[in-house]
Amino acid sequence: MTSSSLTTARTQPATAGSVQATDPDLARLVVRCQDQPGVVATVGGFLTRAGANIESLQQHTTAPNGGMFFQRTEFRLPGLSAAREELEAGFASEVAADLGMEFTLTEAAKPKRVAIMVSKTDHCVLDLLWRNRRGELDMTIAMVISNHADLAADVRPFGVPFFHIPATRETRAEAEERQLDLLRDNVDLVVLARYMQIITPSFLASVGAPLINIHHSFLPAFIGAGPYQKAKERGVKLVGATAHYVTEDLDEGPIIEQDVVRVDHRHQTSDLIRLGADVERAVLSRAVRWHCEDRVVRHGNSTMVF
Repeated sequence: MTSSSLTTARTQPATAGSVQATDPDLARLVVRCQDQPGVVATVGGFLTRAGANIESLQQHTTAPNGGMFFQRTEFRLPGLSAAREELEAGFASEVAADLGMEFTLTEAAKPKRVAIMVSKTDHCVLDLLWRNRRGELDMTIAMVISNHADLAADVRPFGVPFFHIPATRETRAEAEERQLDLLRDNVDLVVLARYMQIITPSFLASVGAPLINIHHSFLPAFIGAGPYQKAKERGVKLVGATAHYVTEDLDEGPIIEQDVVRVDHRHQTSDLIRLGADVERAVLSRAVRWHCEDRVVRHGNSTMVF
């Protein structure tokens, strides 16, 4: 952040380093089920019998009695890629079926394919592209889709395909079909990096991947155009940003990450916009990284970040 900023203290989730991200034997297992005795032991016992070595384990239950249980486990198994199908089938039959458990098993060495959607504002999309090129975000950016052509030249140096699909109120249905033709069955995550169009329920139902959005944290106090000017006029003392999953309820999906920076009467509207952009970049990049590392678990309209 710039001068006069104060970032709230928080506990950051641990993050996998570059060695882990490219380790072909590293796997991530995320489970959820009704809380009950013996879940950790059962999962650990299965992995031990399979020849795996657990390297990290985090768990949470939503209530002492009758809550939901969540666990994220990182383990190393020699020859993981060849053994994965059999391991997944064995876990489903020997563990998940008996415990009524839902689970996902992923290989850390296989980065998620990500699409970025953007309009004209460049700070978030360029930050994601830059961090990905530096190796800070372990993902494959498959494409950038925009309803404007303004950022094509900025995206081109990163070697990522840029698709300009104009989208207006009158052409929204046609634009969504063209977008879905590119996205459906092709990406694991869609990031709305300041994409200034409403996402329709039909798009959400058809895209086949979760969406992460970023917005300033003034909602719902300063909705509509010119939120930072409205905030300045009200004398706000904090500027922030929120990254969340997209649902049919506009800007009300499960929150992944938030942060703030302190401001005061000396800051002009332009300062608030600049500081807000700083926070948006940081918050969105953390949310995307945690999702790609299988650290975010949704529960109702909330999340846990391991």
